[in-house]
Parts: sequence; structure tokens; C-alpha cells
Amino acid sequence: MTATESPKPRIPTSNEVARLAGVSRTTVSFVLNDVKSMNISEATKQKVFQAASELGYQPNAAARSLAGGSTSTIAVLIPSSDHLHVDSFLPRLLSTVNDCCHAVGYRVLLEAADDLGKAPGAFMGLVQSKRVDGLVIANMRSAERQFVERLANQGFPVVVPGNGLEPYFSRASQENDVVTAYTATKHLLSLGHRRIAHLGYASADYENVAMRREGYARALVEAGIAPDASLVGYADISAQSGYAAMRELLERKVPFTAIFVGNDTVAFGAMRALVEAGMRIPQDVAVVGYDDIPLAEFASPPLTTMRIDPVTQGQEAVAMLHAQIGGGKYLRLESAYDTQFIVRESCGASLSTSPQQAPTRKSQRK
Repeated sequence: MTATESPKPRIPTSNEVARLAGVSRTTVSFVLNDVKSMNISEATKQKVFQAASELGYQPNAAARSLAGGSTSTIAVLIPSSDHLHVDSFLPRLLSTVNDCCHAVGYRVLLEAADDLGKAPGAFMGLVQSKRVDGLVIANMRSAERQFVERLANQGFPVVVPGNGLEPYFSRASQENDVVTAYTATKHLLSLGHRRIAHLGYASADYENVAMRREGYARALVEAGIAPDASLVGYADISAQSGYAAMRELLERKVPFTAIFVGNDTVAFGAMRALVEAGMRIPQDVAVVGYDDIPLAEFASPPLTTMRIDPVTQGQEAVAMLHAQIGGGKYLRLESAYDTQFIVRESCGASLSTSPQQAPTRKSQRK
């Protein structure tokens, strides 16, 4: 530097804003990029704005500093692009991940496992090519866990929304689907049902499907009821597959008076098959779904279901990934998103007749 040159002004960082405001760097990014879906309190926002003002921090610099000279790209892996056409939960999760990634300066690359190659772990090529800085895996298959754990052990940022990845994330998040499915089944048991069927929303090799069946079975065993494999079936994400899976279940002619379905979209198809078979919901068969998608309350009858918020799941996923990319070493994170069991007419909770008096399968069928 010559005598006539003046030193370049030092540019404040998002870390400094976060320390001064007493919040996380992720919160700073969300506030300064006005991500309204994060539901950050006004008091916290004011702390961030005040700190940024005192330090002379410019929000536009946030995204560039977060990238750190890397690809500035996050890959989101889904099992199949077809799921986006038929599922109601996944698009809302992806939309949230996309918005939150953009807010902290990352582009989003959406990849379907079926397009990369059906063999488990085909997504490893994305990482090895160094095209992405982190990976979000939505709806992980059991066979993919070993590859996800390998990435985590190598220090590559990876997050599986709604699922735990031991030992990096707490057991609490891994148990979410087990506990919520247990709660849904327990509700049917509390209404007097003893013959309770179950439809998984996809094949059993999906981890969340397996965990929901585990929760279902756990509630039965606790009630002294041996799980019956003939009362369990599997769909394939769509309402049409739920319709087909329910028809197949009915063809077994195994009596049941209630059913817990692994997601609401599949439940809609299952309900259609039940009605076509001459059964009344909930008088003949009580139905409980999972997710509480926006259409659930408009089903006929309105669907009792477990509410899982895809927006909060998406926000958590990005916050966790952002912390890892920023240098945080796999912080243990208790699952913060809330679940709520929503009771509507499809389970028959408000009926005066006991579900134990429901007719058998033989008398229900025409």
C-alpha cells in the first residue's frame, strides 16, 4: 500500500451480528432476508436490525459470505419426481426448503433418486462431483442410511428431515414417526377398536413407513393385541394407490373395524374403496390419517389425522444444514416441530354407539 492509498474498510460478518444480537447466524440471515414463514418474534427481529445497524452490516453481503467460496448449491433428493404429482406433503416441504435456502444465499438443485439410478447410494455421485455444498434427503429409504452415515462421518453436511441420524442427531427426532403413529393407533384403541388395520403410505423399505408401522404395532402390543400381518398393506404415495391397497386388503376378507393410514393422500383413496364396498365411515370402519394436509378437513367425512407441519420441518432442515456448512460439527438438535392429533368425524369419536358393536366384515360387504 502506498502512502496515498487508504486502508480498505473492514466488512462486518453475519457472525458478528449474531453475537451482538445474541441469536444464531441462521436467524440473522432469515431476519435480514425477510423470511416471513420463520415466525421470528418482533423482539428478536429488532435485536438483529439494531445489531446490523450498529455494525454497518449489509444484508446483501450475507449470502456471499455464507457461500464461503463454495458452490453455493444445496441438493434436495427425493425418491421419484412422480411423487410431486400425487403427494400433498412433499411439495410444501420442498417449497419451504427452497425459500429458506435462497434466504441464506444458496441455490437449490432438486434430484430424484430414480433419475440418478435406482441402486441405493446413487446420490453419492453428486457429492463426489463437488457440485453441491450440502444434501437434504426427503423420504429416505432404509438402504440409503449407510450412505448417509458415510457422508456424515466424512464431514459432509447432510440432513434428513423428520428423521434422526445417529449419532449426529438426537434419538428424539428419530422417534417422531413412531410416537405419532402410536398416538394415532392409541386413539382408535381408546374408542374400543381391537381389529385395527394399517396401510403404509409407501413400501416398507422407506424408513418413515417402517417407523409408522412400528408405532402402530407398539400401541397394539401395549393393549395386549398381537399385530396381525394380514391387516397390514402398503400403498405408493398416491390416492390411487391407496384405493388399490384398500381393495386388496378387503379382498383378504379379514375383519377390521378401524384403520390407521400412513398419510392423508393415501387415506382419501382408501376411503373411496371402503365406500364403494358398501361401508360407512365411521359407523362401519373408523379411519385415521397422517399429515393433516389442507384437504383433510374437507374430506367426506372430514378426516381425523396427525398434524405434521412441513413448513417447520423444512425450516429446521435448512437451519441444521446451514449450521453444518458454517462449521458447526453436527450439533445435536432435539426435534422442535410440534405435532397435534386432530379429531374429526372419520374416526367416530363423537358417535354415541360403541365401535365394539360395529358389524363384522361379512355383514358389511354387499
